[in-house]
Amino acid sequence: MGSSCNESYEQFLDLLKRAGIEITNEQELRERLAESSRWRFAFKVLAANGRQIGICFGDRSAGSNRAEIERAFAEFQFPESVQNVFSASLNADDLNG
Repeated sequence: MGSSCNESYEQFLDLLKRAGIEITNEQELRERLAESSRWRFAFKVLAANGRQIGICFGDRSAGSNRAEIERAFAEFQFPESVQNVFSASLNADDLNG
């Protein structure tokens, strides 16, 4: 219990990448999350609006690792609304890519 306080954005991003998520401009994403005391909120904002600064997410697994992605969001206690924003950004990338 309480382990979520020690969990970092680095661990979360690593889980997403292991689940097949590709991050464009990952260094910029990591820098912005590092600057934020509320990195989960910052992640939501960047998932929704990051494309404007070159931060994009792609699903290399073509959806086959959806359960792993959902597990990552659950493990880091993101509300479902954040996962929905993230999923929409993946769909937007698929439509625009």
